[in-house]
Amino acid sequence: MSSQLEKVKQLTTMREKARLGGGEKRIESQHKKGKYTARERIAMLLDEGSFEEFDMFVEHRCTNFGLEKEKYFGDGVVTGYGTIDGRLVYIYAQDFTIFGGSLSETMALKICKVLDQAMKMGAPMIGINDSGGARIQEGVNALAGYAEIFQRNILASGVIPQISAIFGPCAGGAVYSPALTDFNIMLKGTSYMFLTGPKVVKAVTGEDVTQEQLGGASIHSTKSGVSHFAAETEEDGLLLIRKLLSYLPSNNLEEAPAIECNDPVDRLEDALNDLIPDSPNKPYDMYDIIGSIVDNGEFLEVHKTYAPNIIVGFARFNGMSVGIVANQPKYLAGVLDINSSRKAARFVRFCDAFNIPLVTLVDVPGFLPGTQQEYGGIILHGAKLLYAYGEATVPKVTVTLRKSYGGAYCVMSSKHLRGDINYAWPSAEIAVMGASGAIEVLYSKEIAASQDPKGCAAEKEQQYTEAFANPYNAAKYGYIDDVIEPRNTRFRIIRALQQLATKKLSNPAKKHDNLPL
Repeated sequence: MSSQLEKVKQLTTMREKARLGGGEKRIESQHKKGKYTARERIAMLLDEGSFEEFDMFVEHRCTNFGLEKEKYFGDGVVTGYGTIDGRLVYIYAQDFTIFGGSLSETMALKICKVLDQAMKMGAPMIGINDSGGARIQEGVNALAGYAEIFQRNILASGVIPQISAIFGPCAGGAVYSPALTDFNIMLKGTSYMFLTGPKVVKAVTGEDVTQEQLGGASIHSTKSGVSHFAAETEEDGLLLIRKLLSYLPSNNLEEAPAIECNDPVDRLEDALNDLIPDSPNKPYDMYDIIGSIVDNGEFLEVHKTYAPNIIVGFARFNGMSVGIVANQPKYLAGVLDINSSRKAARFVRFCDAFNIPLVTLVDVPGFLPGTQQEYGGIILHGAKLLYAYGEATVPKVTVTLRKSYGGAYCVMSSKHLRGDINYAWPSAEIAVMGASGAIEVLYSKEIAASQDPKGCAAEKEQQYTEAFANPYNAAKYGYIDDVIEPRNTRFRIIRALQQLATKKLSNPAKKHDNLPL
């Protein structure tokens, strides 16, 4: 055999060894836990045969605690690029079979390299996390590696979409990279995120808590909002990434991909004309409206189980990707509170960063009152949503369906926050407050002095309702561009978006803003 052939054979052998990660036994252990390996995950996510790997032969450089005697090709992370639906993406997947996926200096260098490449090429970055945290034997070098990754996540924010999938443990400093990215996907039952584990929590606070109770997918997708999606299986999580990317542009200088639409632009939904209940206090389901006006009823919801009083997610109108923000009257009457304000503000800012138009469906009675909200900073958190809408320069179409009261009217993409097209249904009520609250302020003395206080209150309430519980007062001032028939909502939104396709608007030059955090 020629020396050249021997070298080729050596390369083939080394590649085979690298693809085995930590070895057959550890791969088997990963499978027994119901988890796939890093390479299996990449193969499932990307278009078949499209993956090109970087740095397959990298090894760690640590000589502490006997670690120099144990080395593996790749050093615990698989990095490279490929395509999803034919579009370029960059990816890294931590390999739990090598030192439990713990982060070393060289692993960090591999991740930084692929992040840098994604930025240069203007392509989305996907990280699959399955790691025990920093490699303790490497000390400060591992911590430095984390900080280098964080710095790149920060610089990439708003430039390329960044998606994190948590498919196993993610603890300590490791949690901050996913937290800095745009979307976090966790797996029910097998993934968790926390800064300090159950043992440290027990030692410091005395609390007994399991990993799942402390930082499982159910906790982070309902209570903390850290996770945007909670998937049942790894297959579901990877399919979700593909679906999510279909709504997004590759970078902040491009538009989201438009797809052919076979759903008629002028499709009428007669049911919408009679959907709003006669009683202003009776709830209805906002999902019914979203499903009936978007293309083919398809809606990819973000943060579905967190702050359900507001709904955010992606849909299409005539094949064009849009972000939808909608109050949900079925939960807490659609009121704005701390969590819903944060949730919607983050989503609005993402859409604005990536040129995705915003469609806002309004039915909001106001902000949630109470000491818990005030002490928690509802003023600041509500200001985040107000700020997000006010700074957004993408096309903004707003439809007020029913209530739009007080400060919440201003916040929900009103004309005064540079809403481009603001429509209202005939059932819309745009006022400082509801009729019963308003008459208490305006006519309390008159009602108290009346021989029939109840009758007087009812009469005043009726007068206020007739004067203000309609969209025409706002339309009179041009704050509402048109009052539309509900069944025409889809058509009117599409026409508005078509008109706004060439919108040009820029904010004043500045180093950066000072968002109320």
